[in-house]
Amino acid sequence: MENRAVEAGQTREERNCGLLFDYLKDILYGGDVQTLSVDELDEPYRRLGAGLQFLEEAVKEMLRYSGEISRGNLSGQYPPRDNFLCDNLKNISSVLNHLTWQAAQVASGDYSQRVSGLGEFSDAFNTMTGQLKERERLLKKERDEVEKRAVVIKQYNEFLMELINKRNEWILVVDTETKEIVYCNKRKGEEETDPSLCKYHLSFCEQLRNWARCDEKTREITDDKKHVYEINTFPVEWMEHKSFVYVISDVTEQKRQAEKLAMKAYHDPMTGIRNRFYYEEHMNKILQTGEEAAYCFLDLDGLKTVNDQFGHLEGDRYIQSFVAIIQKNIRSSDEFARIGGDEFAVILYRCSGQLARKKLSQALHEFSEKGSGDYISSFSYGVVEIGGSAPRYSLDELTQIADEQMYLCKRKNKEKYHIQMR
Repeated sequence: MENRAVEAGQTREERNCGLLFDYLKDILYGGDVQTLSVDELDEPYRRLGAGLQFLEEAVKEMLRYSGEISRGNLSGQYPPRDNFLCDNLKNISSVLNHLTWQAAQVASGDYSQRVSGLGEFSDAFNTMTGQLKERERLLKKERDEVEKRAVVIKQYNEFLMELINKRNEWILVVDTETKEIVYCNKRKGEEETDPSLCKYHLSFCEQLRNWARCDEKTREITDDKKHVYEINTFPVEWMEHKSFVYVISDVTEQKRQAEKLAMKAYHDPMTGIRNRFYYEEHMNKILQTGEEAAYCFLDLDGLKTVNDQFGHLEGDRYIQSFVAIIQKNIRSSDEFARIGGDEFAVILYRCSGQLARKKLSQALHEFSEKGSGDYISSFSYGVVEIGGSAPRYSLDELTQIADEQMYLCKRKNKEKYHIQMR
């Protein structure tokens, strides 16, 4: 160590202080620090010398760590916890790490990132993310407009393809101002020049011509012969005039087929009443709207016994007889569904639970009176009021409550069968 006090004639205190002072100066200002040998110091000064050695290591670590941060290396070796000189540097590193993560989030499109507590940098960063977000919004808007234009072009292309392929639909072009038919793809003959002279008469042509506006959507019209037509409408420029194009398809047969399929999908094939699929869909709607009704859960008693002892044909007759009795005792506006082999549900609209029980009691009496002489004809039931001021139930809750009531009724019926069984 240069300029270290070693001259003769110095006091011990001056010598020790000189060594320590030169060592401290080298630590703070020197380039290459020569480590102090504590043994060179007198006993009272050795503790201070050891402390300066600790300071030297702390300063070296601070310089190394600050150098890493200044070069942008945030993943370098972390200073030891007892180095208090690096506390602020650690905070800076933590802030820079978080800012790096936020920048990566912004780069991936998350413009909700905000920086606070960093003064002008916070303002600049937040302004940048706001501008990027606005830029993204404008780009999306521009993209949406391009897509909309593409959709319009696609619609025109599809329209032209339909014309080229000479499909079976009627294609009418109506001038928006004069309301005249300026084109029809089904003219009476090639020699005809009047475009309004279509080969086939459409009773609703006048209605189309007088539509006040053109909504780009599909509509349906039923003519005086109960034929159903699907009408797709498009605005176009026709011969430099604003016009509406009506593409008219006869979908009568498709509608009939759809009704037949719906009939099959929603009805029990053996009894003709509604099936479980319809029942669950319809019941969920009723429970959501809160419509007032009496919900009745019915179980046809002894069906398995009838099937086992008399055969399934007789079991089917037993079911059909039961269905006929119930239909006779309810209104046509009420719902009746088979939801299992021997389980049924009845929905009596605007009917109290008391009246519903009375109706079912009458039906049960009639069913038992008109039953076969070979076995008991009976059914069990549970009734729950729904909608209005009644509690709101889910379908599962409603079924469970009605099922419990039905089993109480079934227990009474079994006691009765035990007496009458032969």
